[in-house]
Amino acid sequence: MTPQIQCTDLVRIYSTGGVEVQALQGLTLTVEQGEVTAVVGASGSGKSTLLSILSSHDTPTAGSATVAGHDLLTMSSRERTRYRRHTVGFVWQQAERNLLGPLTVTENIATSLAIAGTARRARRARSRELLDVLGIGDLGDRRPAELSGGQQQRAAIAVALANEPAVLFADEPTGELDEANSEHVFGALREVNRALGTTVLIVTHDEGVSRQVRRTVQIRDGRLSTETHREQRVGEDGEEQTHAREYAVLDRVGRLQLPEDYLRALALKDLVRLQLERDHVEVHPTATEEKPE
Repeated sequence: MTPQIQCTDLVRIYSTGGVEVQALQGLTLTVEQGEVTAVVGASGSGKSTLLSILSSHDTPTAGSATVAGHDLLTMSSRERTRYRRHTVGFVWQQAERNLLGPLTVTENIATSLAIAGTARRARRARSRELLDVLGIGDLGDRRPAELSGGQQQRAAIAVALANEPAVLFADEPTGELDEANSEHVFGALREVNRALGTTVLIVTHDEGVSRQVRRTVQIRDGRLSTETHREQRVGEDGEEQTHAREYAVLDRVGRLQLPEDYLRALALKDLVRLQLERDHVEVHPTATEEKPE
């Protein structure tokens, strides 16, 4: 199966005041169709740059990127417009960027459908479907100002899904919400994925929030550093538990980034000593007497 999102060796260099800044330094990422994936990273790690490229608002300096079969480096201006209208949806951190204040939620969705060229008769049926999937079927006649923060964000997701996108991008969708509303929004994104089969890519700085999805990838210094995979298992007590396993990402030239808590715990820096065993590699701090003069 062809990946829904495929980025290979992405590089993005910005020039500011004569100084070059590398936002992405050879990032490679694969997201399969139907996955819900969270991309996490500190400010300046490159996650926002990655999202700008995938949503076709920016282009990389080098490397390749495809989304749902679209080559993001070769698209014309007209193709980019069609890509944003029909292939991807985008949820902003500020719900008001997705919603028009004077319109009801249903009217907001219908407006997005009209821009995409959907026939008038089909707009109301699609609006009802989305509102029901997102758990706000009784709020279609309300305006954004009459909704709570969590309800606004779910309405924003409905607008972003109006054009039946293959991929939904969400930029810090819970950044302005409390914990309870954040859980509702993430639950809505998971339900969108389950009910509609939409591939969802969420960008967030909050690793706690990202634990609510099955797969989390972390960006550090413009490259993928680690991945965490989660699955639900039934324990001996019959209760369902979440099991997580973290992996370091090994790129095609053999580089990997050790998790920061590992580096701190063992005071790893500068030179480290590698030892090849039969079925694994050991990484050891280098003692002072071992370091070359």
